[in-house]
Amino acid sequence: MSEAASARNRLTADRATGLGLGTGFGLGPLEPMLRAWLPAQRWFAGKGRAIGRLRTISAAELLPPGSAPGLLHLLLDVDGDCYQLLLGIRPSPLPPALAPALIGHAEQGPYAGQSVYEGLGDPRLASLLLERLRSPGTLGPLRFDRDPAAVIPEAPTPRPLSGEQTNSSLIYGDSYILKIFRRVGPGVNPDLELPRALALAGCTRVPAPVAWYEAELPGSEPLTLGVLQPYLRGSDDGWQLALHRLRTGADFTAEAHALGRATAEVHDALAAALPTVALGPEQTARLAAGMTARLAATAREVPALRPYEAGLRGAFDALAASRGTGVSAQRIHGDLHLGQTLRTMDGSWALIDFEGEPARPLADRRRPEPAVRDIAGILRSFDYAARSHRPFAPAWADDCRAAFCEGYARTSGRDPREDPVLLRAYETDKAVYEARYESRHRPDWLHVPMAAIRRLSEPQRPPSHRTHPPVPGPATPHHPKPPRRPLA
Repeated sequence: MSEAASARNRLTADRATGLGLGTGFGLGPLEPMLRAWLPAQRWFAGKGRAIGRLRTISAAELLPPGSAPGLLHLLLDVDGDCYQLLLGIRPSPLPPALAPALIGHAEQGPYAGQSVYEGLGDPRLASLLLERLRSPGTLGPLRFDRDPAAVIPEAPTPRPLSGEQTNSSLIYGDSYILKIFRRVGPGVNPDLELPRALALAGCTRVPAPVAWYEAELPGSEPLTLGVLQPYLRGSDDGWQLALHRLRTGADFTAEAHALGRATAEVHDALAAALPTVALGPEQTARLAAGMTARLAATAREVPALRPYEAGLRGAFDALAASRGTGVSAQRIHGDLHLGQTLRTMDGSWALIDFEGEPARPLADRRRPEPAVRDIAGILRSFDYAARSHRPFAPAWADDCRAAFCEGYARTSGRDPREDPVLLRAYETDKAVYEARYESRHRPDWLHVPMAAIRRLSEPQRPPSHRTHPPVPGPATPHHPKPPRRPLA
């Protein structure tokens, strides 16, 4: 791209008003169509309520509308949340292949007579994003960067990855996948920060970012907008693999054991690469108080939980009473479950999607936490898989949970079951989160966390430690996974 063309494609705050957008103000002719379109998107967090405030934070033309198509990058303030949009602009009508991506028709302003549509489904516009990542630099508020040692091909065929919940992804040929964050905030996203730290530490269990882009806004830390990582075909999504084994009656303990070892490797590498802290009595009390508050809020929202509230609170009271002796906190995955894992063709495991729970503030997701939070997420995921099977397979879940813990202990030297108070508190907290999620989004699945709620609300029993033979596997590079289902 020439310097003159680059200058034409820059859209700063001063020029935004000229395009009818008005940085920090309304969106002009785009506003009505975006108000109707945003609540219907899977990644939009404000479903079920009308949008109040809607205004631009920044705008940049990656391709001007006269290019047919044009590509407009927007950061929007939607009732206090910041969302990233990539809008295609073409003369009406859209080609049939792009018709499902239509947002609306502009009747006035600089886009009068043109169609506005979701740009990620347009191969030409998706290819432009990769080209920008291949050539680091700035474009208005956007900064593109990359690993100089990475070899990024020029023109692999892009295709959208369907089924994601909170973000959007593009797969380029068989080489790379670009995750585009939809709801963004100031600060480095953990899905960029942690895989980069792990790559520098020599951990091969997580795909290393090769390129990324950010927004630099006045008075704010940079906002991570997208990350490009390796993509390799042939890996199995951990959730789908577990369900397949359940359907066929096949054993999964060897895989669970290997996954425990992989998880411990990642935790150990993160603890070595980034700061850790020791939790004392005050920090442990605050941790337990937060869990208790989430339980109380969920019980108000989910009536089915109320009969078990007192019993569940006992897990958090026990954590507070433990005074946190010997508990270490570090950077962790933060939203680990089987759907966040991949098994490659050689049988080794990868952990992916280090963004953490997207509903939590970014600052919270970047705080050190006990590694057992990730372990509790995987243990709950085995229960989810077993209860999705008919008939329910409790022994399958118990065996997988034991095998995972044994694999984790073999690598780390620490069996998570040896601190039953901490593990029970995190499992309980996770089950409470699941109950709220399912009540809001998938009421037909509420019975799954409720079964755990009933079990966890009972007096704690001594844990059983069944053993399984270790099945170590070699570590190899991995790639991001296919679409995941939440909470799996």
